[in-house]
Amino acid sequence: MIKKDLQIYKFSLYGFLKNLRFFEPFIILFFREMGISFLQIGLLYSIRELTTNIVEIPSGMIADKFGRKLAMIMSFCFYILAFSIFYFFPQFWFYALAMVVYGFAEAFRSGTHKAMIFDYLKLHNWQDKKVEYYGFTRSWSQFGSAVSALIAAIIVFYSGSYRYIFLFSIVPYLFNLALMISYPNSLNQSHTKHKASTSDILKDFMQLFKLSTLRKAILNSTLFDGVFKSTKDYLQPILVAMISVLVLFPRFSEEQNLAIAVGLIYFILFFLSGIAARKAYKFRKIFPSLAFSIDLSFVIGMVVIFLAGVAFIFHLQIISVLMLVLLYVLQNLRRPLNIDLISELIPQRIMASGLSLESQGKTLAVAIFAPIMGWAVDSFGIGYGFIILAVILIIMSPLVWVRSRD
Repeated sequence: MIKKDLQIYKFSLYGFLKNLRFFEPFIILFFREMGISFLQIGLLYSIRELTTNIVEIPSGMIADKFGRKLAMIMSFCFYILAFSIFYFFPQFWFYALAMVVYGFAEAFRSGTHKAMIFDYLKLHNWQDKKVEYYGFTRSWSQFGSAVSALIAAIIVFYSGSYRYIFLFSIVPYLFNLALMISYPNSLNQSHTKHKASTSDILKDFMQLFKLSTLRKAILNSTLFDGVFKSTKDYLQPILVAMISVLVLFPRFSEEQNLAIAVGLIYFILFFLSGIAARKAYKFRKIFPSLAFSIDLSFVIGMVVIFLAGVAFIFHLQIISVLMLVLLYVLQNLRRPLNIDLISELIPQRIMASGLSLESQGKTLAVAIFAPIMGWAVDSFGIGYGFIILAVILIIMSPLVWVRSRD
C-alpha cells in the first residue's frame, strides 16, 4: 500500500483541477458550431501537437536546469491565455494561434509533473510503488474530468452556447497555479548527488536514443496514444447522431438533450477511467510480465476502435459509444504501465527531459493521425475513419511489441 501523505493529495488535486477542462466533452461540437470542417479540426489538432513537439524537449531541459515549478507556472499561464483567445476571438486563424499557445502549455507541463512525482518517490525510496502511486494520482485526474463533464453540460444547457466553457475553464487553472506555487522547493530540481550541468544533461539525453529497449517502449506508447487522441473526440458527433433518433427528454430541445447526453456519457467514461487508473497495478499482476500486458492492451485497443467504426457504419451508435467508453478505460489501464516501463529506463537527473521525449513522440503521432482522421471523416464518414486508423496500427503492432525488447 502507498503512504498517503500531504504531497500525494497535492499531486491528486493538481490532476483533478488540471482536468477541469470544461471544453473537452464539446470541443468538436464547438468547432462545428463555428463552421469548421473535420479536416480543419484535424489541422488545428496538428498545429497544437506540432507546437508541443517542437517545444517539448527544450521545455523539459529548462525544467531540469532552471526548476520544475517555474516550468509548471509558465504552463498554466499559457493555458489561461489560450482559453481567453478561444473565447474572445471566434475565428479559425485565432483558433490556430490559440492552439500554438496551448501547445506551449502542454510542452511545459507534460513530462515535468511526472518527473516531480517520480523524484518524490525516489526521495522517499518508494520507487517500487510507481504504478500504484501514479495510478492513484491519475485516477483523480479522471475523476476531475468526470466532474468537469457534468459542469460543462450544465453550462451548455443553460447558456445555449459552447463558447462559455472556455471562459469557465480559466477558473480551475487559476487555482492550480496557486497550488503549484505551494509545492515544496525540494521538488523544484532533480535529487542527484551532483548538480547536472547543461552539457551533462545534453549528453545523457542523447544516450536515450541509443537504447533500443526505450525506443520500442516509447513507440508502443506514442502510437497508441496518438491514435487514441486522434479518435476519442469523435464520440461527440456519434452522440449527436444517437440523439437525433433517441430523445431522452421530450420537454427539452435537441441541443439540451445533447448537452445532457454528453455530460452523462463523459461522466461515466471518466469515472470508469479513474477506477481503471487506480487499479492498473492489479491489471499488471494478471499477466506474466509488464511487457506482455502492454502489448496485449495495444492490440485490444486497436480492435476496439475497429469495432466502433464498424458499428457506426451499420447505424449502431450505442455500440460505437460503448466501444469508445471501453477505449477510454483501456487507455487509463495502459498509461501507468507505460510510464512505469519507460521511467525505469531513464536516468533520474534527466527524467523530465526523458519523459518529454515520450510526450514528444505522442504529439508527433497526433499531428500525423489527426488530419488523416479528419480527411477520412470528411470523405467517407466517421466509421471508416476509425477503421482506417485501426487497421494501420494493427498492421504495425508486431513492430512495437515491447516483450521482445533486449
